[in-house]
Amino acid sequence: MSTVTPDEAFSHPALFYRSEPEYTDRTVTFVREGLVAGEPVAVAVPGPNLELIRAGLESDARDVTFLDMTEAGRNPGRIIPGVLRAFADTHPGQRTRIIGEPIWAGRSAAEYPACAQHEALINVAFAGRAVTILCPYDATRLAPDVLADARVTHPTVITAGRERISEAYDWPAVVARYNEPLEPGADAGVFAFGAGELPEVRRFAVDRAASLGLSGRRLQDVELAVSELTTNSVIHGGGHGTLAVWAEAGQVVCEVRDTGRLTDPLAGRRPPEPGQIGGRGLLLVHYVADLVRVHTTDDGTLVRFHLGR
Repeated sequence: MSTVTPDEAFSHPALFYRSEPEYTDRTVTFVREGLVAGEPVAVAVPGPNLELIRAGLESDARDVTFLDMTEAGRNPGRIIPGVLRAFADTHPGQRTRIIGEPIWAGRSAAEYPACAQHEALINVAFAGRAVTILCPYDATRLAPDVLADARVTHPTVITAGRERISEAYDWPAVVARYNEPLEPGADAGVFAFGAGELPEVRRFAVDRAASLGLSGRRLQDVELAVSELTTNSVIHGGGHGTLAVWAEAGQVVCEVRDTGRLTDPLAGRRPPEPGQIGGRGLLLVHYVADLVRVHTTDDGTLVRFHLGR
């Protein structure tokens, strides 16, 4: 067992790779170094890359936790609580080691801002914790602006086997940059609500989502997420708000706007503490949705979530 002291630093390097052999060599070496040190190791990367690492580790793979990031991290907003914290928190008193690849060439333009904010927020979520999180980036397939953002969200960058300090590192800048205004989609159905309309706004959301093609469990997800967000609006967001629902790119999109302001950058991304009562609404939305976007200003907050049909 690898024991740690409280002052050991969190480590969060980006790995820029240019080929499958380089990817396999660097990630397998990273995993084996952790295993030799007695550190619990998890690998959360897209399926094809998961198999590269598993094959490269051979018999050592049995000592590693594997997660397909295209499933576990479909919504970037649930990676911190549902993948990274879920693994690290089960090993208190030990340094843990994780490979997390939340950004790949198949990510949509709508998903990317949430991915970049996720990478930035890892730094505050794990500040002071004895955790090493390596984040691979495909330098041949990802856009130059994605690689530029990686230099801003990671304190160090590994290229060609050498780790260097990133002079561009400034994670709050990425959180702020992608705190973008978002406009409702075309043909959105809109419902204004207050405390007395909470049952009606939930029914409106479910009926509208059903008319746009959702059914079964997905309708239950709509009802849960809308219930949590509209209740938050009534309690914390000025007592009222508006709900909009529409179809976009094969998904149903719901958003709730109110006059409240989110000041905690990790709101909805922090697992509940033992015995905690309340404060789980946005976290639940992250867990059921395929994507969550948030825009907050001094004048109000918008929370938008996407659900595939």
